[in-house]
Amino acid sequence: MLTPLDEHALLVFWTQLLVLVAAARAVGYLMRRVGLPSVVGQLAAGVVLGPSVFGAVWPRGFEWFIPHEEISSGALFAVTWLGVALLLVTAGFETDLALIRRLGRAAALVTGFSLVVPLAGGLVIGVLLPADFIGGGADRTVFALFVALALSVSALAVIARILSELGLMRRDFGQITVAAGMANDVVGWVMLAVFTGFATAGQVSVTGTLRTVIGLAAFLLLAMTLGQRAIDASLRRVRRDGPNLHGALGIAVFTMLAFGVATQALGIEAVLGAFVAGVVLNRSRFQQHEVVHHIESLTNAFLAPVFFAMAGLRVDLALLGEGDALAWAGVVMVVAIVAKFAGAFVGARLAGQSQRAAVALGAGLNARGALEIVIASVGLSLGVFSETAYTVIVIVPLVTSVFAAASLRLAVRDWMGSPAEQERLEREEALSRNLVVRSSRLLLASRAEPASIAAAQLMHFAWPVQVPATVISVAPESLGDGYHSDGATRGHLPDITIIRNVLDGRDVDHRQVRASSSAGAVVAEAIVAEARLGYGAICVGVAGRHEGQLYSPMVDELLLHSPLPLVIVRRAVGLETPLPGAFTRAVVPVTGTRSSQAAQEVAFGVSSQLGTEVVLTHVVQRHWSDMRILSKRLTSSRLATRVLGETHPEAAQPVVDALMDAARARGAEMGVEARTLVQPGSSPASTLVSVAEEQEADLVVLGASLRNVDGRPFLGHTVETVLERCTANVAVVAMPRAAS
Repeated sequence: MLTPLDEHALLVFWTQLLVLVAAARAVGYLMRRVGLPSVVGQLAAGVVLGPSVFGAVWPRGFEWFIPHEEISSGALFAVTWLGVALLLVTAGFETDLALIRRLGRAAALVTGFSLVVPLAGGLVIGVLLPADFIGGGADRTVFALFVALALSVSALAVIARILSELGLMRRDFGQITVAAGMANDVVGWVMLAVFTGFATAGQVSVTGTLRTVIGLAAFLLLAMTLGQRAIDASLRRVRRDGPNLHGALGIAVFTMLAFGVATQALGIEAVLGAFVAGVVLNRSRFQQHEVVHHIESLTNAFLAPVFFAMAGLRVDLALLGEGDALAWAGVVMVVAIVAKFAGAFVGARLAGQSQRAAVALGAGLNARGALEIVIASVGLSLGVFSETAYTVIVIVPLVTSVFAAASLRLAVRDWMGSPAEQERLEREEALSRNLVVRSSRLLLASRAEPASIAAAQLMHFAWPVQVPATVISVAPESLGDGYHSDGATRGHLPDITIIRNVLDGRDVDHRQVRASSSAGAVVAEAIVAEARLGYGAICVGVAGRHEGQLYSPMVDELLLHSPLPLVIVRRAVGLETPLPGAFTRAVVPVTGTRSSQAAQEVAFGVSSQLGTEVVLTHVVQRHWSDMRILSKRLTSSRLATRVLGETHPEAAQPVVDALMDAARARGAEMGVEARTLVQPGSSPASTLVSVAEEQEADLVVLGASLRNVDGRPFLGHTVETVLERCTANVAVVAMPRAAS
């Protein structure tokens, strides 16, 4: 039978939440103001509200605030454990297993030494600590293992927060620090599960160890295989009609609870299940990135401050005054900092890192937080730690996080890294500001025909190879009569082996779609439905005119209904080979619009990988009417969106210079030194075709803003004329109507 809280207990419970949240957030804010992570302030707030300060200053008020009734304290503990579960879900979201594998030797050596050295130091300290540090009836070996574990692991969440606040997350050493922190977290949770099994058995048992390890291995295997597939299918289903934050959040919470129940049933802490849930949810390509932000918002604003403050609330600094507890606490602190720093430093130097990077790694990996507090809480609840030992272990993340933040600032002061690293950071910064060439997954609609191959090649060179792609292929009869049958037999899906070869080195997923109708609208609907599952752009190839049209019926429907930028690639006229060849020179019109910027991004992306010469071209018309249009648009957008009148060159020249300078600067950010060309002409389209011929360009990249004319897409006379008359490869970057 459920026993409800009475009115007084409810008043105490709500007061506890109010005071803990207010104090933790206030002190956490003060810590951030002085450059320290907020978790330090949240723990400190709990210490102030605990027996160390509040209990000593006003005993009767403290007794009212923290009553001894089990049901009252149980309600507060339920909130704190829910908080740490959600905190570990977000930590799982930040755990990128691919990053750990990619960094390879450096991450492995830094992780190994930063774990082994403090683990050895912790074992020695655990053996030497006085008996009053050990919980009643606990085995000394199990106690030493828990101490070693608490001193050896780092806190990914705290590390990430410190690096982010200092702007160091994308530095080379920052990536190694994050990878080592991830591995620390993963190994730490596994060891906690094993050591908890020891503590439950009361001693180190080979049988118990095997049972725990086998159970944990089975859980991880099922979670990463069947669990991953179930989560992928669920997230895909809720996203089939577009972004569905409510549904995705529901799946995240359900997964956290299900995995928590599974690990708790195995005799392992439920928070490990929450951590694995975060990892699995993050690995799904159908995940909506807003989910983790909403979970983080709730956790950071409410539940995490309660958990950390509650952890500090159980700290009684008065216990350090008993006997030589304070001296031993100092020893534990020194071993925790020195051993972790030495291990990370040695591992970094063996991996070939510079001395400055090794110092930064040793400083950053000293940050400790949630995992150490969970270890301390589990150790106390299982009777492994006494109140004194718990107090010492909880103080460790307080001191080491302060040390990590302060020492990391000193380690990286006036250190910008190698020239190659600086260049990479500048390119990443430029990529983050792009409109189209970003890091989101790409969607390539393909039938393995020459036009699709040309589209795949352009996409592969324009986007960084780290960006994954999905190739969606449709049965030939579903594509309409405008598609030739080369590359597939009628009624069967095409062989995309050549597409995979073109996209070599990129993570490629293949989806097959069979439509029941041959109408282009049906095929486009299937592609648009796939696009809603989380992509950055759609790329499609066209062979040429289709029954008097510049595009196929399917491409027309995509232009009308696609929620994403659409890159249309028409391969060069008269090519006899399937591949269009290397792009040696590209002509890119500059008009100052968002679509023009998007086209520049594609051309610069190709150039940065192939060394393609980019010719930024601006056509100056001879009609005064265009000058009036430009003046009107300059008033609202500050940039010319049309060409300039030659009749007033003195008025036009500054605007032309500004346009070209902005485009050239955009290329420089991506490591491309573009050439500029201002060409007079009565028709922009004819002039661009002539420029492409004169420059011997094999690629023309145009931006286009979509218009709907009588139910058909229209990208402008310039785009359609260039597509029809230019013999080079032509790529059109069409922005969706909302973006345009």
